[in-house]
Amino acid sequence: MLEAINLDCVRGERRLFHNLNFQLKAGECLLVRGENGSGKTSLLRMLVGLTPPAAGAIDWRSSPIKKLGDEYRRELLYCGHPLGLKDDLSATENLIFSMALTDELVTQDAVYEALGKAGLQGREHLSVRALSQGQKRRVNLARLLLQKRALWVLDEPLTALDTQASLWVVRVIDQHLSNGGIAVLTTHQDLTLAGATHVIRVGV
Repeated sequence: MLEAINLDCVRGERRLFHNLNFQLKAGECLLVRGENGSGKTSLLRMLVGLTPPAAGAIDWRSSPIKKLGDEYRRELLYCGHPLGLKDDLSATENLIFSMALTDELVTQDAVYEALGKAGLQGREHLSVRALSQGQKRRVNLARLLLQKRALWVLDEPLTALDTQASLWVVRVIDQHLSNGGIAVLTTHQDLTLAGATHVIRVGV
């Protein structure tokens, strides 16, 4: 279970949100909405432990994430901005490198399969520099198929994706939720997910 308790976010002299609360159980998803600059990405960075809240706490399985440390990070998959891809490496090399950073071994065949499902078959060995922005995002999102994590935190996962790729992402999230996973994502687009979905709006 992921729980946010009385979260405050302050940027400079501006308070972006105050006393934000939510609770997510297995199989549930939270959609975070708001205008640009409203604090959506700031909230996600708090949830993954990159930025401390100005006030409040975040608990994972009833323990504060700041105390859990690496134990929490091993259950977390964060796809944020920027995408974190190396332009000089191929799509395959980027994914293998990303997995190695978390001490996870992955076969080349598994990477090929993930990229194929992401609609990148035939582009596995192209340098990321040669890919479109939407294709780069699909490389990043292919991690969802490779890293088995209970909590997904996704910042605008549908940005730059065409309709077919967007539907694929929704199916992958649905499968994650049906398997008992939890997801938090920001989006400007309307999403219909199979799992229980909660919506909050920040910056209002």
